[in-house]
Amino acid sequence: MKTIKYILLSAVLIGFTACNDEEDFDMTAPEVVLPELTAGSADFSNYVAVGASFTAGFSDNALFIATQENSFPNLLAKQFAKVGGGDFTQPLMNDNIGGFLFGGSPMQDGSFGPRLYFYNDPDPSDDFDSGPYPLGVVPDELDFTPELPTTEALNNLGGIFNNIGVPGAKSFHGPLNGYGAFNPYFGRMASSPTASMLEDALAQNPTFFTLSEIGGGNDVLAYAVSGGTGVDRTGNTNPSTYNSNDITDPNVFAQSFSTMVAALTQNGAKGVVTTVPDITSLSHFTTVPHNPLDPNDPDNGPDLVAQIPTLNQIYGALNQIFAVADPSRIITFSTTETNPVVIKDEDLLDLSGTIAAALGPDPAFAAFIGQFGLPPQAAPQVAGFLGGAYGQARQATENDLLVLPSSSIIGKVNEDVATALAALLPPEVAGQFAVEGITLPLEDKWVLTPQEQTLIATATASYNGTILAITDANPNVALVDLRAVLEQASISGYAYDDYIMTTDLVFGGLVSLDGIHLTSRGYGLMAREFLVAIDEAFGSNFIASGSTPNAGNLPTNFSSSLQ
Repeated sequence: MKTIKYILLSAVLIGFTACNDEEDFDMTAPEVVLPELTAGSADFSNYVAVGASFTAGFSDNALFIATQENSFPNLLAKQFAKVGGGDFTQPLMNDNIGGFLFGGSPMQDGSFGPRLYFYNDPDPSDDFDSGPYPLGVVPDELDFTPELPTTEALNNLGGIFNNIGVPGAKSFHGPLNGYGAFNPYFGRMASSPTASMLEDALAQNPTFFTLSEIGGGNDVLAYAVSGGTGVDRTGNTNPSTYNSNDITDPNVFAQSFSTMVAALTQNGAKGVVTTVPDITSLSHFTTVPHNPLDPNDPDNGPDLVAQIPTLNQIYGALNQIFAVADPSRIITFSTTETNPVVIKDEDLLDLSGTIAAALGPDPAFAAFIGQFGLPPQAAPQVAGFLGGAYGQARQATENDLLVLPSSSIIGKVNEDVATALAALLPPEVAGQFAVEGITLPLEDKWVLTPQEQTLIATATASYNGTILAITDANPNVALVDLRAVLEQASISGYAYDDYIMTTDLVFGGLVSLDGIHLTSRGYGLMAREFLVAIDEAFGSNFIASGSTPNAGNLPTNFSSSLQ
């Protein structure tokens, strides 16, 4: 074997010594010559984008200049400009803070606030965690005042813009005249107080368009983000009766979407639409586990372990009732394993009356509440409280989805509930019965139950059926399967240039800090998928010619110093 190795080594050396002159040994890789870019049958001279938050470039829970400049329509327009595309105007915000002022003041409820940034906690021993915080909030400096926006929502910008991306817009808002009075994002860009998004798009006589998210995404998104607090409006075809968190009736969606596509293509314009993704695969719904209560956690575990005997005593009284009515609702806490949170499930049979009636006259229950300093006479009142609090309670399972903001309240005392209970219980006991997810079931707004997820999936499937039928029937409309893109990203990752994008919060690269909207690099991926669809449908060659947004030039986060 040594002989063979030496022979091979000699052959290699001969090969190198035969090329001992620089001109004989050229290490330069051959230049790859890409084809010249062609537009195919599409006319990009006047491109208009109609949509909602993704179209606008919304990211990190706000709209701000940097992400508007990296919105997928603006990234597309830069490529279209190489083959005859014209100017692409956007209703830019005033700053990189994000958010709105209304008459010079921020909203008192915190809505329309500044963007999020990633805070890296410098002191592991303090009470603060690294994670997304509103711009301006610096926990280790005890500064909890968010940065003040500088964009006045009530100032109309005048003119008409190529990017008609309106965060919050649903399908039936597209043709709705006067929509600017209800949505400040459109109000500041609308051509007139009575204009509709569709009218402002058509007024530009577009030769090419994109129609995204307003075609279905927001029709289920608000319901999902609210934890399912809205109503499924299937069967109700009058959207004027809807609330903001409701699911749009599929027939209302079909009529609105088909109206917009027909209007945008009536003069021969070509365009691209997208399918509606499975929004519950986004990190807003997958980051917080159903069982975050860990007795082995070095920070919070000891306190939890100390409470568990009392917790199991409290729930033991309830479990006797659950064991008869529905054993799956029995609630227990472990001192060794991670524990699911306790939630309120509005689809469960309400046992409030049963609990109150069973515990109120029970001498054992009167003795039980005595350990909290309560007299036996208080038993009926306390039993009534327990019935109201736990009548539809159960522990979460892996099939429940906790929304991202729930992470900030789990294990914390709900001060409003504690104050109300103080009229019935001693203050220290009232606080013990008001701990979110432990002694106080998480309200509906914090959890998407399987039943609520089914409503979302059913509506999404119906919307996608409409979208596919329309694109199949119209050769001037291409389709981006955004559903498939996000599904793959959530399962195994999606390749974009030298990056593998996933839906993991913070580190996945695709989804921004709000867990719903995309990063700038995510919008770059979205733009590339639009170009793939355009090439396939209209004979252009953006992909083959290398005319795509460069992932390396698009950030996944922005510094807190960018304002």
